[in-house]
Amino acid sequence: MKVLKSIRVINIAIAILLFISTKVHSQEFKVTLDAGHGDHDYGAVYHGHIEKNITLAVVLKVGKILEKNSSIKVIYTRKTDQFIDLVERANIANRADANIFVSIHCNANPNNAADGSETYVMGMSKNASNLEAAKRENSVITLEKDYKLKYEGYDPKSPESLIGLTITQEEFLDNSIALAGKIQNFFIDDLGKKSRGVKQAPYMVLHKAYMPRVLIEMGFISNPVEGAKLDSEEGQQEIAQAIANAIISYKKEYFGASDSDTMIKPSQKMEPIKIPDSIEKKTAIKTPEVKKTQAKPEIKPETKPEVVASGIASFKVQLSASGKKLELVPSNFNGLSAISITSEGTLYKYMYGETTNYDEAKRLLSEAKAKGYSSAFIIAFKNGKKVSVKDALKQ
Repeated sequence: MKVLKSIRVINIAIAILLFISTKVHSQEFKVTLDAGHGDHDYGAVYHGHIEKNITLAVVLKVGKILEKNSSIKVIYTRKTDQFIDLVERANIANRADANIFVSIHCNANPNNAADGSETYVMGMSKNASNLEAAKRENSVITLEKDYKLKYEGYDPKSPESLIGLTITQEEFLDNSIALAGKIQNFFIDDLGKKSRGVKQAPYMVLHKAYMPRVLIEMGFISNPVEGAKLDSEEGQQEIAQAIANAIISYKKEYFGASDSDTMIKPSQKMEPIKIPDSIEKKTAIKTPEVKKTQAKPEIKPETKPEVVASGIASFKVQLSASGKKLELVPSNFNGLSAISITSEGTLYKYMYGETTNYDEAKRLLSEAKAKGYSSAFIIAFKNGKKVSVKDALKQ
C-alpha cells in the first residue's frame, strides 16, 4: 500500500510539473531574428565593411540580450556564415509559430553622404527609393538554385510583381508598424541616430512571413563614418541594445509584461560577443512543416460588450486589419461575437469585446488566440479615442 501511495504521489507531482511546463511554454514570446545575407552572398561591401558579417554580429548580440528574458524564446535563421534562401528564412519563422520576425540589414547608397536608419514593413509602395531598396535586397534570390521555379516567375528587378496574399499582409500591418515605430524611436532616443522613418516596400523575405514582421536598415555601410561605427564592437552593441529594448517594449505593450522583461539602459555595457574569423558552416536544419487543421468554429450566442462610462478607459482586442469590409457576424470571425469595426482610409480594423478590466481583456485576448487569431493584441480607448495601453492602465 505504501508503495502504491508513493507511486500515486509521484504521478501527481509529474502531472503538476507537466502542467506548469506547458503553461510556461504557452506563454513564451517567440522572436525570429534574421541576419541578412551570408556565405557567398556578401550583401553591400564598402570601405572594407561587409554587410553579411555586421548583420550576423548584431543579430547574435540582440539574441543574447533577449535570451536573458525567460519569457522570450529566440529563433535564428542563421547563426553562422551560411546562405539561407529568402523563402526559407520566412519559413523558419512560420514553422516556429513566431510572434514577430525581425530581419536585420545595412543600407547602402552610391552617395556616400547618405546616413541614418529606417525600418520597413511589407507593402506595395510606389515610392521610387523604397522600391530601389527592395530591388537590391530581393535580387538575392538570383543566387538561389531554381529560383525562377521557386518564386513562380517573380522578377526581382520589378518588385511590383510581388502581389498576392494582400489580406494576410494587411492583417499584420498594424502590429508591424507598431514594432517598426518602436525600433525607430529607440534608435533616436537611445542612440541619437538620424531616423529616416518607417516605410513600406515589397521585400520578399517579409512577404512570406505570416506574422508581424519588419526589416531594419541599421545605417549606411557606404557612409565612411556610419559604416565604421556599424563595423565596430561598440557600435554593434549599442544598436543591438536598442533593437532588443524595442522588442521587449513591444512585447510588454501587446503581449503582457513578465518579471524577466528588463531593458538595458544606454549607459549599461553588455558583454562583447566576438565573431570568430573562421566560422564553421553548417547546413540549416529544415524541420518538416506541420499542416495546421482548424476545427469548425463553434457558434456561441452573441454577448454584448459592457457599457463604458465617459472618461473611463476601456480595452478591446484587435483581431485584424484588412482592406475588405466584412459583415460583423460570428461566422466571419471563427465563431467570435461582439465584434466592432473602425476604418482608417481604405483599411478596416476588426475588434473583439470591450471591457474596463485589464484582466478580462487578457482573457478575451487568450480566447481570440485560441480561435486562431495568433497576432491579436489588446488596444485601449478613452472617450472614444485610441490611447496607449500603458496610459489606460495608469488611471
